[in-house]
Amino acid sequence: MPPVNRLISLKTWPAPVVCLVVYLMALACNSPYTFKKKGYYKIDFPEKTYRLFDQPGYPYTFEYPTYATVVKDSTFFEAKAGDWWINIDIPRFNSRIYVSYKPVTGSNFDSLIQDGFKMAYRKHTEISSGITDSLISTPNGVEGIYFSLAGNTATANQFFLTDSTKHFLRGALYFDATPNEDSLGIVNNFLKQDLKHLINTLKWR
Repeated sequence: MPPVNRLISLKTWPAPVVCLVVYLMALACNSPYTFKKKGYYKIDFPEKTYRLFDQPGYPYTFEYPTYATVVKDSTFFEAKAGDWWINIDIPRFNSRIYVSYKPVTGSNFDSLIQDGFKMAYRKHTEISSGITDSLISTPNGVEGIYFSLAGNTATANQFFLTDSTKHFLRGALYFDATPNEDSLGIVNNFLKQDLKHLINTLKWR
């Protein structure tokens, strides 16, 4: 049985068609290829407005975005949460700010500081391409360290705050998405402003 697919000779094609095919092939060969940059979806950011978190019984207050919700945390990375641990959920960006709090006693201050550094460095050193820590000092007498992590890490922004005598609070911004520094960069920068606003408005009770 003869094969179904047969090579059709150019000799059987009409002359105008042959000329058109040859012209298009020559045009394609001489046309420079242009590389296209990788693109991401355009993001419409909401207006920066804030509300006060001032719940009875909590040892701290601060302002957080109106496009976020605060819920009490029941677990924190598979560990039992403390009495004043909360999550600030930002569903619009599929993100969450974990806020943990521990009272400072005479014997635990050094270990709390060490844990703050360990949480930033230990779990992310292998993935991050760089970690920068900077001192925090606010007009409300709050001090601490802010950690900026570069690379495809699960969190690019962490911090801890303390008055060194009674209070110690730690915060970390996470996304419920595959870590990608390029695609999350613009959202990270937007929410980083909210983290700084939270820090600068935080007050101890």
